[in-house]
This record gives sequence, C-alpha cells and structure tokens, in this order.
Amino acid sequence: MVCLGNICRSPLAEGILQYKASAAGLLWKVDSAGTAGYHIGKPPHELSQKVSKINGIDISSQQCRQFKKEDMLHYDKIYVMDSSNYLDVKRISGDLWNESKTDLLMNECYPGRNMAVPDPWYGAEDGYHTVYKMISEACDVIIARYGSINM
Repeated sequence: MVCLGNICRSPLAEGILQYKASAAGLLWKVDSAGTAGYHIGKPPHELSQKVSKINGIDISSQQCRQFKKEDMLHYDKIYVMDSSNYLDVKRISGDLWNESKTDLLMNECYPGRNMAVPDPWYGAEDGYHTVYKMISEACDVIIARYGSINM
C-alpha cells in the first residue's frame, strides 16, 4: 500500500487489509510505504490512528518508511492511492518496474476508472472516515478476489 508520505492513507490501508486477511485466515504480509520521505520512522497520523481504532484496528505500532525499488521484488501486489503515486512508484522502481503487479487501489472496486483515494492530510476528521470507508471497501474486494491465494 503506497501513498505520498506513508502517514495517512497507506497506513490505514495496511492496517485494514492485514486485519481483514488475518480474520479470513490468510497468511498475507501487508506493508505500506510512501513515495516521499517526509515522515520516515514516525507513527501514522493521529487521525488515521483514531479512525482505525474506532473501527477496531490498531495501527499505532506502524512506522512510516519510503518506498524503495526492491519493494517491487518483495511484494506480489503494489496498490497506490492515486495516479501521482503510481507514476512515482514507476520512477522509483526503475529497471525493476512491473506494471502487472501495480495498480490503483480503487481499481479493485471500479476497474479502469483510476479513482484516487483522496489525501485527508489537510482536512478534518470526517475526511479520514471517508478514506477509511473507501479503503475498507477495496480491501473487501481484494479478500474476495484473492483470498484463495496465499500472498
């Protein structure tokens, strides 16, 4: 799960998908990263933590990290939150770029629409709830679609 700073959207996505995969008995390793190194080593944004906790998921132990090209080798699927992050992942990946394993997260729900998960960073708490709901919906589709595959 990749967004810009790995502090709002992608930590939520990591937490939600890991929670849902574990609840489904799947042994998936879910991680998140940012394309920019603004918050390396910091925990997720306080509102991301609050909204996830309201929904029964604790993401407080996560630490922000920057996406690195080797992530393209280590993960079966790389979901990005918007088209800008898609292009950044492609650029960072360089010669390891693999288009077949990279997609916008919301394309799981709305194939081919390239719909962004909006960045709630500058907004109020309600934006974090909206983002949570969008990501949760996409994660439900991922579990239904790939749940028979042990990633």
